Amino acid sequence: MRWTQTYIPTLREVPSEAELISHQYLLRGGYIRKLAAGVYIYLPLMQRVIEKFSRIVREEMNRAGAIEITMPVLHPAEVWQLSGRYNTVGKEQMRLKDRHEHELVLGGTHEEIVTYLLKGELKSYKQLPINLYQIQVKFRDEIRPRFGLMRGREFIMKDAYTFDADEKSFDVSYQKMVDAYFAIFKRAGLDTRKVESDTGAMGGKAAHEFMLIVDTEGGEQNLVFCDRCEYAANMEKATFREANPPALESELHPVKEVDTPQASTIEEVTALLKVEAKRLVKTLIYLGDGKPVAALIRGDRGLNLTKLKNHLGVNELEMAPPSIVEKITKCPVGFAGPIGLPNIPIIVDNEISRLRNFITGANKFEKHLINVNLGRDFKATAVADIVEAQAGEKCPLCEGYLTIKRGIEVGNTFMLGTKYSASMGAFFLDAEGNEKPFIMGSYGIGITRTPQAAIEKYHDSKGIIWPKNIAPYLVEIVPVNYEKEEHKKAAEHIYKELVNNDVDCLLDDRLDRAGVKFNDADLIGIPVRITIGEKSLKQRRVEIKYRGSDNVELVELDGVVAVVRKLLSQVN
Repeated sequence: MRWTQTYIPTLREVPSEAELISHQYLLRGGYIRKLAAGVYIYLPLMQRVIEKFSRIVREEMNRAGAIEITMPVLHPAEVWQLSGRYNTVGKEQMRLKDRHEHELVLGGTHEEIVTYLLKGELKSYKQLPINLYQIQVKFRDEIRPRFGLMRGREFIMKDAYTFDADEKSFDVSYQKMVDAYFAIFKRAGLDTRKVESDTGAMGGKAAHEFMLIVDTEGGEQNLVFCDRCEYAANMEKATFREANPPALESELHPVKEVDTPQASTIEEVTALLKVEAKRLVKTLIYLGDGKPVAALIRGDRGLNLTKLKNHLGVNELEMAPPSIVEKITKCPVGFAGPIGLPNIPIIVDNEISRLRNFITGANKFEKHLINVNLGRDFKATAVADIVEAQAGEKCPLCEGYLTIKRGIEVGNTFMLGTKYSASMGAFFLDAEGNEKPFIMGSYGIGITRTPQAAIEKYHDSKGIIWPKNIAPYLVEIVPVNYEKEEHKKAAEHIYKELVNNDVDCLLDDRLDRAGVKFNDADLIGIPVRITIGEKSLKQRRVEIKYRGSDNVELVELDGVVAVVRKLLSQVN
């Protein structure tokens, strides 16, 4: 392809809307353009990236025995009502009505639709297992669309669904998908880790995410790893054992109210009372589906919203505004405590049940209570694990210690069990003639999200460094002065040779200055650049370099194809 015959509108300035470097480079490199919040137009370079990554996904899915279909984006609400998710999936689901006032859903996922399809088609265990997948646009009404293609309202996803007769068969199907995912991401040049994750609105008994570890702000999640065993989980799911628990006092002391002037934060209270943060207990007021609930955690811990949400079984969970907190506690924010709260649920973290004589807010302005004890001074509605794991704590499986890294989700797998088949009446007859629900799995890969994740991982101060198998082109030919006949002739010769040898290449045939061309080449990130300059051309040579290296190789004109092939075989 020639630059002048395609559309690559590069930008010099950094767009103000782009927070992540990957988002900046996609905009500046002429890969995407914003239409609305969370909605983007894919320009020619991005279209090629999507096609190349989709091809890898298709080949590995087909190799794993999956069968490609295409399901509608527009879903009747009644199908979602069959599974019960219409009322629980949350505000991210995009909904509309047609001219007849029929309620419709713009699909963000297709568990209901594929189950609805097969419940009327598969009647016998002899037709199982089966794996159906599609690559298609999805819609989710994100509360805060941001980060470009990372968190959009419209995106492209590969979603697959397995149906099995029993758990043993499902385990085989699930592992095939896990293996296929590792193969897909390896071919795309991405080293991913499989971590335990929360099932969320998808439901089911267990789930995993495939995460790309990054060292930038683009890491959307904290991931927890053991330094000794294979334990790995995202922060929503991670558990731990305390490495240095506080010493337990043998005697329970009487509760005492103390003055804490100008001390409402954990840092201020600990400094004033000269105690460790683990001796304090925070009382946090939240609204679960609009109803207040108190969550108690240690002062040195962070609340895990997902764990609390799952424990409560609510669809929406948010921190209560100051007006609600003050109404419940009868005092300003910062002094809430469990003693004397009105009749609201009090969920206490597991660690609190092992504390004695701890410190809480007194529900009075600039007052705290010391020597508070669970059971004696207040009752818990429930005791549960509701805190985030922290680095340095012990692994839940071995004697190792936990570390935390940042990652970007590029794929997920869900063990759905019979959640959808049972609720939607999707049954088959087993070998004994008994009617049973299908055992299902669901598997997603972000087709548009993954390339941006790759950029967040692979870039430098000049632009993108694409992994070769998902790069829009493998080679870019840059004649320093295309107006000069000898430069143009050499460029055309190399271009023809590469095309004839099935090497995907881009010829920068613009009449712009060399600096503009070099800057654009670095920005768009094609793996190999061939520079045709005055000095080297006098020796009938050209310069060849890999985008991720400063090393330049002078190569004879007639040896370009061989050197390019060798270089591409050596890089990611």
